[in-house]
Amino acid sequence: MTGHLFGDRYQVGDTLGFGGMSEVHRGRDLRLGRDVAIKVLRADLARDPSFQTRFRREAQNAASLNHPAIVAVYDTGETAGETGPIPYIVMEYVDGETLRDLLKREGPLAPKRAMEIMADVCAALDFSHRHGIVHRDIKPANVMLTRAGAVKVMDFGIARAVADGQATVTATAAVIGTAQYLSPEQARGESVDARSDVYATGCVLFELLTGAPPFTGDSPVAVAYQHVREDPKAPSEVKPGLPRELDAIVLKALNKNPLNRYQTAAEMRSDLVRALSGQAVHATPVMSDQERTEMIRPGPMRIEGQRAGGSGKPPLLAPPRAPDDLWAEEEPESRSKKRVWGFIGVGVLCAALLAGAIFFTLRIIDSGNTPSKVAVPQVAGMTQDQAIANLRSNNLQVGNIVEVDSSDDDKGKVISQNPSQDTVVDAGTSVTLNVGKGVTKVRVPDVSGMTKDAATKAVEGVGLTIVIKDVESNDDQRDKAITQDPAAQQDVDPSSSVTVSFGTGLKRTAVPENLVGKSFDEAAKLLEAAHLVATKVETDSPQPLNQVLSLQGSAPNDNVPWGSTVLLQVSNNSQFLMPNLLNQTPEQAAATLKDLGWGGSVDTFIKSGVDVTDTALINSIVTGPGGCAAGQAPAPETPQSKASASITICVGQPKMLTVEPVSGLTVYEAVGQLQSLGFTNVSATSLVGVVPPAGQGNRVQGTDPEAGNVVRFDTPIVVRVYVAEPPPPTSSSQSAPPSAGGGGTTGGAVTQGPGGGG
Repeated sequence: MTGHLFGDRYQVGDTLGFGGMSEVHRGRDLRLGRDVAIKVLRADLARDPSFQTRFRREAQNAASLNHPAIVAVYDTGETAGETGPIPYIVMEYVDGETLRDLLKREGPLAPKRAMEIMADVCAALDFSHRHGIVHRDIKPANVMLTRAGAVKVMDFGIARAVADGQATVTATAAVIGTAQYLSPEQARGESVDARSDVYATGCVLFELLTGAPPFTGDSPVAVAYQHVREDPKAPSEVKPGLPRELDAIVLKALNKNPLNRYQTAAEMRSDLVRALSGQAVHATPVMSDQERTEMIRPGPMRIEGQRAGGSGKPPLLAPPRAPDDLWAEEEPESRSKKRVWGFIGVGVLCAALLAGAIFFTLRIIDSGNTPSKVAVPQVAGMTQDQAIANLRSNNLQVGNIVEVDSSDDDKGKVISQNPSQDTVVDAGTSVTLNVGKGVTKVRVPDVSGMTKDAATKAVEGVGLTIVIKDVESNDDQRDKAITQDPAAQQDVDPSSSVTVSFGTGLKRTAVPENLVGKSFDEAAKLLEAAHLVATKVETDSPQPLNQVLSLQGSAPNDNVPWGSTVLLQVSNNSQFLMPNLLNQTPEQAAATLKDLGWGGSVDTFIKSGVDVTDTALINSIVTGPGGCAAGQAPAPETPQSKASASITICVGQPKMLTVEPVSGLTVYEAVGQLQSLGFTNVSATSLVGVVPPAGQGNRVQGTDPEAGNVVRFDTPIVVRVYVAEPPPPTSSSQSAPPSAGGGGTTGGAVTQGPGGGG
């Protein structure tokens, strides 16, 4: 169990001890921040419904007792065990030790200390008895002393099967208790009442004074037999020197007949307080051996059984003497003679008294005669049955029994009697008893599910007062009664009030605006201020890390219950926005993408070539036909994975052209045709000194590179052109001297070569 958390509130700590039915742990109330003791029903007993019932009865009994000398019960519950639910009780943690531990450590206590402790025990028992609860197992192990010396009685109302290494008598369901402290009626299996606790208290007081219980034996049955049959010793017989008043208190508490014991724990406490203050106790004093010897000595005799409360000195039986005789001196001889005659007189008197006692005893035994005069006992405070039994045992009759108004605590108990206590009356006199009938009860109506108006009418309709309390609830319980205290169908005093809790529904709040674009931490603080809870949902995005992108499942200004969870889609910054790469070289494009977080390189690009006829676009990213319409893929402004984006670029490459034949064309025709093919660097040159074939003057002889070659568009193409044909010879030309000349074509212009003219 250690380390477990019960009821989401109580942290179970180290084991403090074990009992017959349970084990007790130190615990911590996490809600209130205080130490507690947690009693848990043993797992092997938790399967038995009867033990569960007894354990729960202990919780109910103790929880109803609010007294400084009783260990308080704070809470109860159940926790899951391997074999089913295991009940537990959360109690006041007492920092101290039990009387059993104190006796083991110190031995018998001083009379004053013992009486002080037991007076507090009696106060606790009187409180429980007045609330209808009989402890049934008072013993040193069930009484604790705090470090400050305060008394705490525990284990109220529980019937144990095994306890503290001391066997418990369980021959019948009615015989429950530890043998050393068992009352005779418990040992006989008879019903018990408060006087059984008085008997056990007397046993504990005996043990505190002497160091041992009044009866011991080899077995629980042997001890129980002694409780029924044998008279206890006076404590002073076991430990000489103890006050006679304590003998009287203990022996009265240990009387075999419940009618002759203290009738209430309050009576026993009263005698203990009297003894502590030096007053005479009500219990009949026990005569010492010396006093018994004095009964046969000459001189006055004590009357046994003098009622306490007088001078404390029993009256003397002696002939009255004149005042002068009390102090008169007597002659030795006269005193001697008188002493002799005194012995003789006393002897005769004793013999006469003894004979008379025997005679009257035999008469009583033989004839069953009863005394003619009796003193009326006090029966006020007893139950009606106890009072009737007490009166009849004192040779009195029960007269009228009159029910009178009383508190609920006194219901069924004798409030007053007539004749009153100690009145001497004839035997057989009738005694009238006024018995409390308690307070007339009112039954609490069931208001569950009602509205406030309906519940108010129902409660006030039976004469009770309603106290309305608003509590948070599910929305379907709004403005309806959820719980009530006291519960429905309970009988309560007419002056009682009924507290009814009505549901208010769940508290609601609006989802804040402007969360998108903020960091997750900023958004979470805004939600917390609105009594909401932020939950992060990471999303692939090129936005900055942890920036809120959107709300999932809700929207700004939505009206939601307090404590609701708002899902925030948050960027994990795993992407980048694709830039425009046009006109960049592949190397430049790779650097641009690297700056955005791309994990690729120039070699990672998927490249497509685009023929260009502009030298500035060669090895640049350009647009083109087909898949190169954008010059790149993916297109600009689209999100891409930093780790795995696949990027295609279209790179400009020089257009390749085939040199077509232009032979026989004029230079102008040839140059134009080549330029129309896309060649950008076409020139012509004249073939000086080369005689053109017939009809080929000023015609293209060929190109360099030759026709049919495939070359770049910007490759220099030189058109070779024949010069004009020489004119036929004439007379004038024959007489004229030849002229020298040369020429060529540049940029398509043809220069005349050497020739002659007529």
